[in-house]
Amino acid sequence: MTQFARPDGHKPMPAAVRLIGLISTVCGVLASFMILAAVLITCQMIFVRAVLNQSTVWQTEVVIYLMIGATLIGLPYVQKLRGHVGVDLLPTLLPIRMRRGLSAITLAITAGMIAIMLFYGWEMWHLAWARGWKSETVMAIPLAIPYLAIPVGFALFLLQLAGDFWMVMSGAPIDDKGMAAASPTPSHEDY
Repeated sequence: MTQFARPDGHKPMPAAVRLIGLISTVCGVLASFMILAAVLITCQMIFVRAVLNQSTVWQTEVVIYLMIGATLIGLPYVQKLRGHVGVDLLPTLLPIRMRRGLSAITLAITAGMIAIMLFYGWEMWHLAWARGWKSETVMAIPLAIPYLAIPVGFALFLLQLAGDFWMVMSGAPIDDKGMAAASPTPSHEDY
């Protein structure tokens, strides 16, 4: 299938990269609902303790698991928006070609680190699942459930990094930091 150039002269984003972006957006929405659920449960917990003067049993544990899950599942969305903390002094001083190269190297190193974390996260999840580990609380939640957020979150983050790497290496417009532009508006120095 031939890709037609847009009126501004740039090629459209490949379908695979658009799909990765959609998956990352769904992860962001899911993470936001997990945070909302954690906030509502915290409010309920405060009400039970302060107004009803009763003890809580399950709320703290569930809030902790929701916040950890939201953090891990939200990783690809934050990467898509270029929201991770970064130092951009060097990339902004470099010419465009060196900026692109630095971005490719940074993405490759980051992907390597995330792949290692994915491997060990999968190993930890599998161990908890195979041995039937449960939390040492009244709820006794099977730890394979909250631990699943680790390999899933890192796998989805790795997928977004791969999409970003593809865009940088394919000559897509890049921003001032050397990353493939998160928005369709390219930098004034493209190419």
